[in-house]
Amino acid sequence: MIPFIDIKRFEPGFLDEWNNKIAEMSANAAFIGGPEIASFEAELAKRNDVKYAVSCANGTDAIQLALRAAGVGRGDKVLLPNSTFWATFESVVNVGADPYTVDVNETDLQMDYDSFVKAAEEIKPKAALIVHLYGWGSARLNDFRRFCSDKNIMLIEDGAQAYGVKYKGESIYKNAFISTVSFYPAKVLGAAGDAGAVFTNDKDMADKIRMLSNHGRTSHYEYGLVGWNSRMDSFQAAFLNICMKHIDKRLESRRSAAEKYAAKLAGKVNVINPPEGYEQNGYCNVILLEPETRTKLIDFLKEKQIGFGIIYPGAMSDQSGAKEFIGGNFGNGRTGHVCNSVLSLPLFAYITDEEIDKVVSAVSEFFS
Repeated sequence: MIPFIDIKRFEPGFLDEWNNKIAEMSANAAFIGGPEIASFEAELAKRNDVKYAVSCANGTDAIQLALRAAGVGRGDKVLLPNSTFWATFESVVNVGADPYTVDVNETDLQMDYDSFVKAAEEIKPKAALIVHLYGWGSARLNDFRRFCSDKNIMLIEDGAQAYGVKYKGESIYKNAFISTVSFYPAKVLGAAGDAGAVFTNDKDMADKIRMLSNHGRTSHYEYGLVGWNSRMDSFQAAFLNICMKHIDKRLESRRSAAEKYAAKLAGKVNVINPPEGYEQNGYCNVILLEPETRTKLIDFLKEKQIGFGIIYPGAMSDQSGAKEFIGGNFGNGRTGHVCNSVLSLPLFAYITDEEIDKVVSAVSEFFS
């Protein structure tokens, strides 16, 4: 069997180092804060060419912290893509704001820029969330950034899937005013549980995010803001610090696998490749199929014991949980079709050439 994702392919000696670290930290009761957190945040900022990296409990909290720090709250309007993980939508709701969704396009599978502009001109949002899906970002990223800057719309970039992505030779996070990342175990840089971070180049924003993530504290028993407890625990930071030693090799493995899929499946199926200017991180292999064909291919892959993923199977505007909160949807009406068409084949760090060839062989057999 070839799994859709395998997060157990650790480097030689990795688990020994991790087990030793657990023993050391447990003996010293080093559970909250401390050098592991400080070291991880410093390395995060350095690697992503941002001034400040603030760790937090998970990727969902990272979005909520960014929204709160940006001053988004009750009654504010926020635009976000109609195809994303539920966390993007619920984060807007959880800070008291009103979410409005925008359809995606079928070229790069990101939020449609023209639909976004029309929506922004109509509802005059306070903020917008752009989501860098599948291991790359929008071909119009700089247009989104310029438009929001010109219109005084706070642009928050959800980069949960984008760790290691480069845009025009630089970290995708570098030129964002504020961006977020998730370290959920299945991500490119994954923790041993839940964890996340917020990136910014603005000191005041960084200070506010750090306060919000720690009960709004100004000192241990003094509070300048109403926040909540979203601290990253030290074990997660320690695990991620070990992962950081190997992240370049993991990224190389993922990128190589994605490139092999693109080359081997060319002409057989519609493989979605990153837009010009992007170096992907190999988070997902993505193909688009007609819905009926996708259903039949899924059944075929199950017979062949080959894993697959559907990211994401439904639009935000169609979720039953959205009905009470959504202000409206804008765009081309194509999000539903994308959700019914998208399919991802197995891709993870250290997937072997033999495994890739078996997947390609099965797909080729299906379409022969």
